[in-house]
Amino acid sequence: MGILDGKRLLVTGVLTDASIAFSVAKLAQEEGATLVLTGFGRLSLVERIAKRLPKPPPVIELDVQNTEHLDTLADRVGEHLDGLDGVVHSIGFAPQSCLGGNFLNTPWEDVATALHVSTYSYKSLAVACLPLMKGGSGAIVGLDFDATKAWPVYDWMGVAKAGLESANRYLARDLGKHGIRVNLVAAGPLRTMAAKSIPGFQEFEDSWPDKAPLGWDLADTVPAAKACLALLSDWFPATTGEIVHVDGGVHAIGA
Repeated sequence: MGILDGKRLLVTGVLTDASIAFSVAKLAQEEGATLVLTGFGRLSLVERIAKRLPKPPPVIELDVQNTEHLDTLADRVGEHLDGLDGVVHSIGFAPQSCLGGNFLNTPWEDVATALHVSTYSYKSLAVACLPLMKGGSGAIVGLDFDATKAWPVYDWMGVAKAGLESANRYLARDLGKHGIRVNLVAAGPLRTMAAKSIPGFQEFEDSWPDKAPLGWDLADTVPAAKACLALLSDWFPATTGEIVHVDGGVHAIGA
């Protein structure tokens, strides 16, 4: 019997088998969960990656900037699952002008896109899934990157993550009455597709493993995924509004 035995989960962000979301999906199935995945744009790519999971789950389309997609999400997930016990938010995007040391010159239109997709979507996804999470208990887990510092090259995505951390607290406040816990996992840098899109990501790769008291493997998404599973399980029944750092300990260390 796994820690997610019988749980029904919606997992976003499975882009490649190197993504944290893929590890979450794989481990969740191994721990007894039933899944639905979402994809944006190239659904065929997500469907192909889904076939690498122990039990290929259905994939539905979700553009978090599309109101119709959000309004119909519960009905479309409901075609495959009779409810939801957990949701994984692994969604983030910023135009290139928002990254790479261009902070002072980024136009508002691009910042707005970054905030809409990476921050506001946390609330949008939670509200869209709420009709399926009426059982008196459930969990929403989002993926984060420590927003307490100004990191090199991360720029407006860092601001978006700071907004995500604040939204996490407000969602925890407002969804508690529905029995829903809302928490974030702040992972260290990993060689995912999202990371590869960040100009200058090499700066994180070069320094993070040396700074981490526990060391850090840039290619290992399993530790972050395991933290997500723990928060989705029944083992944290009174924890909400929290940020769990899975970064080898870098967040706790000074210069």
